[in-house]
Amino acid sequence: MTPSAARGASLKRRARAVGGALIRRMGLLPGGVPDGHGDDARLASQRLDAEVIVYFADTEDGLYQLRQWYGTLEALDARRRIVVVTADSRTAAAIRAETTFEVVTVARYATLDGLLSRSAVRLVLYVNHNPENFSMLRFASVVHVSLLHGDSDKVVSVSNQAKAYDFSFVAGRAAVDRMARYLPLFDAEQRCVVVGRPQLDEALTLLAGGRPPSAGARRTVLYAPTWEGAQPSAAYGSVDGLGESIVSGLLAEPSLRVVYRPHPLTGVRLASYGAADAAIRHRIQTAQEAEPAAGHRVSVSGDIMADMAEADLLVCDVSAVAMDWLVTDRPLVVTTPSSREVVTASTPLLEETPRIDATSVRDVATLVLRELEADPHGPARRRLAEYYLGDLRPGVAAQTFLEACDAAIEAHARASHGVS
Repeated sequence: MTPSAARGASLKRRARAVGGALIRRMGLLPGGVPDGHGDDARLASQRLDAEVIVYFADTEDGLYQLRQWYGTLEALDARRRIVVVTADSRTAAAIRAETTFEVVTVARYATLDGLLSRSAVRLVLYVNHNPENFSMLRFASVVHVSLLHGDSDKVVSVSNQAKAYDFSFVAGRAAVDRMARYLPLFDAEQRCVVVGRPQLDEALTLLAGGRPPSAGARRTVLYAPTWEGAQPSAAYGSVDGLGESIVSGLLAEPSLRVVYRPHPLTGVRLASYGAADAAIRHRIQTAQEAEPAAGHRVSVSGDIMADMAEADLLVCDVSAVAMDWLVTDRPLVVTTPSSREVVTASTPLLEETPRIDATSVRDVATLVLRELEADPHGPARRRLAEYYLGDLRPGVAAQTFLEACDAAIEAHARASHGVS
């Protein structure tokens, strides 16, 4: 490269850097892109006063993945101090506002390297498979544990990325069997640790006070679909395709009340999902205005467990919502993805659960009423609850999780010192 070309390239790099900084300052970054406003300068010579890092590289759109772990992580924080490391300052601000955790934002890889070398961190936890996780996974001085944000029969539950972590903490035996079957060259028995679903402790309390199914009043159907997915193989969402037909069919049945709980990321990737979501909301609003006593509504805030507690039946897609619903011991209907590109595991739950597809959706109300009246799949569903969710006695999963964190740290320490 000639000197003049080199100067030109340097100027272009500087221009891109200045332009990128300006875009970040003005808040004009596209959704899902970290803003790069890190605490790197302040952290340059500091150490983290914590044994555990929760690494979360997503933006605010993905915070629903971390929020469900807040209660469990608070218990861990009391036992082994936690610091949450983010890649986005807006996400960090939201976490600080919602929790008491120490939160830092790291924009540069070199900062991570320095922090890990100066600190006594022993465990790193991850609630998703964000590709940016690999910035942290490089470090062998700590033990890496995947938590994810729910168990499901989605393809991401058997992602090859699971091999990057030292351990995967999973809810029940179903996850171990799924990984063993669908993840080649992965020792699921050694790498998976069954801890249950600590998040369901609060759900059990809510359900204890929830409205039981009653034939004398409108029965509540919760429609809680997933989003469109990040890639064709994970396009499990029913909003664009079946959603409006499902809701219209349910609204037409006078004995039913409809609660629509859209996924937080609905429409972030495909505009058609956003349009379908708007159409569903409009139908529910129109029906509610026509008959205010019906109680139809759209639920977009608060814990989904509160919606589950008052629902008599759930209609959902292949997702973690279906698994968590098992704790209610109430009827379940799952949609069938329409795209041939979608990868879905063959599992006991999906085999034992009634399904809705493009052909049968016209009879959705008939199917729902039959399930509400007779619950023919109830016995199978009850047998599967512990298989998918682990020990559901209140408090057991939370304690098991804490003990599993201790054991992971100890196993890494033994291996690091050459002790088998």
